Amino acid sequence: RPGDEEKFITTAFKTSTMARVFVYGTLKKGQPNYKHMINTAKGIAKYQGRGRTVEKYPLVIAGKYNIPYMLNIPGSGHHIAGEIYTVDDQMLRFLDEFEGCPDMYQRTTMRIEVVEWEGKSGTAEVRPASSGVIECFVYNTSTYQPEWVQLPYHDNYDSSGTHGLSYVLRENRD
Repeated sequence: RPGDEEKFITTAFKTSTMARVFVYGTLKKGQPNYKHMINTAKGIAKYQGRGRTVEKYPLVIAGKYNIPYMLNIPGSGHHIAGEIYTVDDQMLRFLDEFEGCPDMYQRTTMRIEVVEWEGKSGTAEVRPASSGVIECFVYNTSTYQPEWVQLPYHDNYDSSGTHGLSYVLRENRD
């Protein structure tokens, strides 16, 4: 019947879920893989604001491609700074694949302290209180090399930071 298709599309859109994701490495604004976050062919990712982990974690730059890893060792390291996004199911599936989940990284839920919120959503469920704490998915790792624990710990990742360890894009890896 006429109009049914439009009703279906509206209903399908309303029921698609959005998840919160906290990114701390190459997917942040100004970093080498940010292009994926704004590529709508991969799904929707809406920047909501800046945050930092409530618990401390080691953030290391490791491997021959200088990849940032948040090691899943709560209580050790620093409060890690990053960005909070809401993403649709399609983007979440892309991120799982991009992050090599569950082998290289594991997607876990983590408490993130909101530092600055730009999100436009008006609902209280979506808009946290200023300096509130929200739950976000984070790609961290329990499958790291033991020697990575000895590497310097960072609190904020920048691919061109003073550490001098330039990230190697996938297309430039051998």
